[in-house]
Amino acid sequence: MDTPQGQSKQTKQTAGWREWAALPELGVSRIKAKLDTGARTSCLHAFYTRTYEHNGEPWLEFHLHPNQGDEETVLICQAPIVDQRNVTDSGGHVENRPVILTPMQLGGDLWPIEMTITNRDTMKFRMLIGRTAMRGRLLIDSDSSYLLGEPQP
Repeated sequence: MDTPQGQSKQTKQTAGWREWAALPELGVSRIKAKLDTGARTSCLHAFYTRTYEHNGEPWLEFHLHPNQGDEETVLICQAPIVDQRNVTDSGGHVENRPVILTPMQLGGDLWPIEMTITNRDTMKFRMLIGRTAMRGRLLIDSDSSYLLGEPQP
């Protein structure tokens, strides 16, 4: 039986509960991500955000520490804002977040995903991949980590 994206269960990649991802259009060559089937939406850490207008469209500039425990490395990213959404976190707090659409590389595959941008300073992972981004593509092995390897440039 085919999934909504047209891939059968046999063609889905098996991923661990945490994997290396890349966000090439944002200049992120690798970032540790938690694959969270309990979260609908993916999110990315930002410790500074600024909205601005580019060619009449809303854009977001945000600063990112891509490596856990490394406050020295800073990437400055820019992307069009495709939506604003209220997101309820695991503690029940509602936050209105900007949403961007960007390609994500996981293993050998690259596909566009929507991500909200929020401050995840208190969280272990800088990126969380939600079930909407995984749908039709991945099966999660909760006993394993880094099954897909590091992204290749």
